[in-house]
Amino acid sequence: MLHRPVIDGFDFALSRARLSGVWPIEDFPRLGPVLSSDARAVEYSLEGMPDTQDRPALHLRIRGALQLGCQRCLAPLEFPLRIHAVLVLARSQAEIDALAVEAEGPDWVVASKAMEVHELLEDELLLAVPYAPRHEHCAAQARAGAGAPASPFANLRGLLGTRETQARGKRS
Repeated sequence: MLHRPVIDGFDFALSRARLSGVWPIEDFPRLGPVLSSDARAVEYSLEGMPDTQDRPALHLRIRGALQLGCQRCLAPLEFPLRIHAVLVLARSQAEIDALAVEAEGPDWVVASKAMEVHELLEDELLLAVPYAPRHEHCAAQARAGAGAPASPFANLRGLLGTRETQARGKRS
C-alpha cells in the first residue's frame, strides 16, 4: 500500500514546506475511466508559499504523461502533463463564496489540518484531461476526409443554383 501524505494546509504554506515524489497513475481511481492504460506514474512537487498577493498558498507541479484514448480513431494517445497550479488557501467555503469570481484569478481551496495530497493531485490531473482527446494528425481523420465532401450541404449548393437559374429563365 502506498503511503498517502497528509498536510496541515496553513502550517504547510506558512512554513514554506516542501514535499515531492512519484505517484502511480493506477492509484487515482477517478482518472481511470478516461485512461487507456494506467501503467505510468507522475512526478509531483508541492510547496507552501505566499501567492502574488501574499496570501498563504500551495504551489503544485505535476509532470508526466497520461495514456488516453483518441476520440477519432480510438488508438492510444500519449498526453504530456506539465501542470503548475497555485491553490490559495481559504478558511471556509463561505470565504471562497464571498470572493468576486475572476476568470484569470487563482484557484481557491478550503484548507484543513488534514489535507490529503493525493486528492489535490487527482483534482489537478482531472482538470488537465481534455474533454475529447485526439491525435493532432489522426489517421482516422485523414481516411474520413479523403473521399467525403467538405460539407454535407456542398451538393445542395449546386442544386439551389440550378433551380434559381431555371426560375429566372421562366420569369423572363
